[in-house]
Amino acid sequence: MRIVAVTACPTGIAHTYMAADALTKTAPKFNVSIKVETQGAMGVENQLSAHDIAQADRVLIVSDIEIEQPNRFDANKTVRIAMEDVLLSVEKVFIKHCRSCS
Repeated sequence: MRIVAVTACPTGIAHTYMAADALTKTAPKFNVSIKVETQGAMGVENQLSAHDIAQADRVLIVSDIEIEQPNRFDANKTVRIAMEDVLLSVEKVFIKHCRSCS
């Protein structure tokens, strides 16, 4: 399964990057390929390309705020997840949102 994700938090500092790190480190345990874009204090980093988005089986928006350019994901199955859910139990997020996870 291929997933792309966007992480963002109100201050754009710690939680944005902690969530991205948690997703990236946990994805291999579930046989998931993941690319994460962060929208933080430094602006948009690791911006997802149109190709990345088109190839994704699922888009995870991990944010409690509006993200930049959300319309890029209109054609994809998109799931909005609270930042707290990823930070407290990232494995539960993969179990719930990755049907083909093993």
